[in-house]
Amino acid sequence: MPAVNDDEVLIRVRAASVNPLDWHFMRGKPYIARTQVGLFRPKTSGMGGDLAGHVEAVGKNVTKFQPGDEVFGGRGVGLIDRAASFAEYASLPENGMLAKKPANLTFEQAASVPVAALSALQALRDKGRIQPGHKVLVNGAAGGVGTFAVQIAKTLGAEVTGVCSTPNVEMVLSIGADQVIDYTKEDFTRTGQRYDVLIDLVGNRTPAESRRALAHRGILVGAAPTKGQWAGPVIGVLKLIVLSRIVSQTMVSFLARESQDDLTVLSGLLEAGKIAPVIDRTYQLNEVPEAIAYLEKGHARGKVIVIV
Repeated sequence: MPAVNDDEVLIRVRAASVNPLDWHFMRGKPYIARTQVGLFRPKTSGMGGDLAGHVEAVGKNVTKFQPGDEVFGGRGVGLIDRAASFAEYASLPENGMLAKKPANLTFEQAASVPVAALSALQALRDKGRIQPGHKVLVNGAAGGVGTFAVQIAKTLGAEVTGVCSTPNVEMVLSIGADQVIDYTKEDFTRTGQRYDVLIDLVGNRTPAESRRALAHRGILVGAAPTKGQWAGPVIGVLKLIVLSRIVSQTMVSFLARESQDDLTVLSGLLEAGKIAPVIDRTYQLNEVPEAIAYLEKGHARGKVIVIV
């Protein structure tokens, strides 16, 4: 049972979701990450970031939550020992990434939101600087972040094109995409279409290739895991920085940050029915290895959920 400090909330976990962070942490790849999570083995055994559940107890300084509240949220690597969500209980700071669960969502739906939807919101709004009327392309529109990105871009007034495989075309259209490009039949960098914002969640095109699909002053937001087991992420960021300085388009890399305010924004969109989670599969807590293995294959349609 996690301890509950004065400014923390103890949560009885009802559901959690799996993110790429989980298997990257488990494998210690790319290797540069081991400087933070453990050189030869993980520093801690806790895994899982997103969660939804009931407040079990609160610290003496907590005022925003009380026992019995239904909540959802998550944590970063820095809190992994105390807030690992693949567990029956987890503790989170009151002012961390934690909010009341939207009443119209199940625990499974709420658990799918934090990391993926937060990533989509911040990539579009903060890095892509999306405006009403912008043409936006989401490469990887059928994945956990992609399904939220399509919907959030629509709520921000954009015309959205999603890129996905044949089996997912109808699903991506059903969540609001104006057009869908089936990557098994067409290369989005060679259609002749130009986009104001391109969110890359796959990384199957180089920045030089992707900029063919950008408007003259367009923005490429690189949010895909960079290939390479050693310094791949660093090299990927450097490529974007260098290219951005010599071309008219803006090239930026992106990693979501924890934000209670943004989680509250997402809660409002969910309550209003403007966005909705897409869930691929659910697993039981004792099936976490299978859940992570499935996500690691890279073909999950929306989110993968663990029921606790």
